[in-house]
Amino acid sequence: MALALTSCGGNSAKETAAQSFLVTVNMDSAVKPGDNFFLFANGSWLRKSEIPPTESSIGSFLDLRNRTRANLRSILDSVAKGGMAAGSIEQKVGDFYASGMDSAAIDKRGYDPVKPDLQQIDAIKDAKGIMDFVAAQQQEGDGIILGQYIGADEKNSSMNIPVYVQYGLGLPDRDYYFKTDAANQAIVQAYMKYVARLFNLTGDDTVTAAKKAATVFAFEKQIAAAHKTNVELRDPESNYHKMAVKDLDKSMPVFGWSSILAAVGVKADSVNVGQPGYYAKINELLKTAPVDTWKTYFRFHVLHSAAASLSSDFVNANFEYSGKALRGQQQLKPRWQRMSDNTDAFLGEALGQLYVKRFFTDAAKKRMLELVNNLEASFEARMGKLDWMTDSTKAKAKDKLHAFLKKIAYPDKWRDYSKVTINRNQYYENLVSASKNEYQYQLSKVGKPVDKTEWGMTPPTINAYYNPTFNEIVFPAGILQFPFFDENADDAINYGGIGMVIGHEMTHGFDDQGAQYDKDGNLKNWWSKADFDKFKAKSQQVINLYNSFTILDSVHVNGALTTGENMADIGGVAIAYDAFKMTKQGKDTTKIDGFTPDQRFFLSLAQIWRTKQKEQSERLRINTDPHSPAMYRVNGPLMNFDPFYQAFNVQPGQKMYKPEAERIKIW
Repeated sequence: MALALTSCGGNSAKETAAQSFLVTVNMDSAVKPGDNFFLFANGSWLRKSEIPPTESSIGSFLDLRNRTRANLRSILDSVAKGGMAAGSIEQKVGDFYASGMDSAAIDKRGYDPVKPDLQQIDAIKDAKGIMDFVAAQQQEGDGIILGQYIGADEKNSSMNIPVYVQYGLGLPDRDYYFKTDAANQAIVQAYMKYVARLFNLTGDDTVTAAKKAATVFAFEKQIAAAHKTNVELRDPESNYHKMAVKDLDKSMPVFGWSSILAAVGVKADSVNVGQPGYYAKINELLKTAPVDTWKTYFRFHVLHSAAASLSSDFVNANFEYSGKALRGQQQLKPRWQRMSDNTDAFLGEALGQLYVKRFFTDAAKKRMLELVNNLEASFEARMGKLDWMTDSTKAKAKDKLHAFLKKIAYPDKWRDYSKVTINRNQYYENLVSASKNEYQYQLSKVGKPVDKTEWGMTPPTINAYYNPTFNEIVFPAGILQFPFFDENADDAINYGGIGMVIGHEMTHGFDDQGAQYDKDGNLKNWWSKADFDKFKAKSQQVINLYNSFTILDSVHVNGALTTGENMADIGGVAIAYDAFKMTKQGKDTTKIDGFTPDQRFFLSLAQIWRTKQKEQSERLRINTDPHSPAMYRVNGPLMNFDPFYQAFNVQPGQKMYKPEAERIKIW
């Protein structure tokens, strides 16, 4: 899709260049902006666009992902030719990618790479054998039932602690095991077929494979019953349980916390068990479930974890479930794309070094930092004008805002991959070596001070995040491209694009979850009771509004699940707009392509969320994704934002119109 537009008569060269950042041919003039701004900005594109068979969605994110993948492919093809210095990141990245591209060698091996694991499962005879196998898998980066990570202690954020969360399911989340509607049952049946297929591919006849699939599902359903819902997981306070290991031993003697921690290399007197009910259930199942049931469950999960990295029959079986059934994707992505993604996943900061060296400029980083600082000033000014918050709480909110750690494009120091062994003829072993290295890296953090220079995303990632325990906002190089950001774009485009994303991530520090952490990243109340009560009332307004939105005719947005992201969208628009109004263009009224600077700001915002999805993908996201569907990421915030009404003359009777007194204003 071309981004450039044909210029209107009489426009200057500078105007023509500016227009290239706004794709007016995507718009639908038959839709009134005040009825559905998302369709006004993107309606023509939605009608004309077709989702490629290799994708479950299409839109601005895919456009950007494809450009980034093409850039990564140019790097990977270059270093995969061989001849790189032994031990260099070029050699490791190149040989890893080359090993994954050798489909003939991978197909020849079938499922040989996991046969040693399957033999270990066959040898299990009791609960101790079960936990020994869990420990062995954990150290290879495959926890199965142990959802372990090492991170900042949420109530002592300067120190790392082992954290254990609910785990162990094959379906996307616990609710899939209990819903009875037709769409959900179709997913369950596809899952059962997939489970049986993996057993079939490893030697079981059709009848036996089907019986084993039923055993796996029934066992997982018992585990799922002990899982908290996605909405329940959103409350950080109720998901924090720092406990002494000796006390855990007493309450869960069969699980044996001391023994399993020693076996996986964790040396700690206390750990944070996010969802104790889950681990209590595992302890119970270790006593009550037959060993053969455990072995069948383990066998499937080992195969499931490895399937996408084994021979093509396993890859295709995995795709039928995870690609087609879950997401509506019709064809497997080209192998080079999958291997590019895997290289990023397993050697991310090695590939990231090569990426930023070739495709990111210091000038772009400098411009981005200016934008972030302008957004911070905008947010502070908005805090000062809040009519629902007392001065003492405002002062603490500003302190937290000023304490934000800002990370842009790429880390200041890179990860060390010297202990990762990469052989261009052994793809699966390369995955294992990288996974073991990652596990040891994480393990080395136990009981040590938090390193706030660490990044949670790789440089080519097209995303951004706020981390409450670091109190940081992070913007990888991948997202610092058009339509989100271009160092040559006019301010309306950049502030409506990446500016909104910056404001969104800043607001996460003050959403329903982030607001519970102080400026140092500790889960600690810093609000007056009266102010927090008002904040919770405003949060409920957001929940109620988004609960009223529907997709697929009758499926509603889950307002409780999406609260934080919706609050961040509402705040992000307001903060970005105020920052835009501080610029020279923001104070101007000169039209480009018939649109004022304010109108271009809102059109840029709608343009970045341009998305069309398969029905299956939309259903999956509604069930599991804390973000609202794209249309409501645009319309929801704007219907609550006064300057949007003024920019497009939104009037009573139009579908997005809300009386001024009913518009939600938080930050």
